[in-house]
Amino acid sequence: MSIDTLFDRASSVMTVLSFATFMGILLWTFLLRRSADFDRAAALPFADEASDEENGHG
Repeated sequence: MSIDTLFDRASSVMTVLSFATFMGILLWTFLLRRSADFDRAAALPFADEASDEENGHG
């Protein structure tokens, strides 16, 4: 087996694995209806500001 054949096969395998990973992320994000979790995570940077205002800082 030549090195070119090995690289061609490795490239094909990596393409398939990358596509499968991408599809898995899409399924996890959109089909499992995780928008409530993502909304909570998106609000985390502002949690410190809210607690600072409650404590009179800021």
